[in-house]
Amino acid sequence: MQSEMPTKEIVLNILHNVIDPEVGVNIVDLGLVYGVEISGNKLRVDLTMTTPACPMSEMILDDARRALAGLAPEGTEIDLNLVWEPPWSPDKMSDNARDHFGWD
Repeated sequence: MQSEMPTKEIVLNILHNVIDPEVGVNIVDLGLVYGVEISGNKLRVDLTMTTPACPMSEMILDDARRALAGLAPEGTEIDLNLVWEPPWSPDKMSDNARDHFGWD
């Protein structure tokens, strides 16, 4: 556990370790992380899935929660907020993810 709240950059960096097992790409590069908010003792991450029917959503959320728990001071409220608006689309992916899929 850290003694200080992490920065947004640190949160995004650790979320690069959370992999969507169906495609083998991290959730940041896939464009699934919509927002990070750090306020007081609360860490909130808004994220989505590629589809509401994603069979791996609970596993991805659990992995993200575990990754974030190691970043924040004890007693930090970690709020993972699963959102569907705006809907995910491939244009939200990073260049690294596009390269992974062989897309230009």
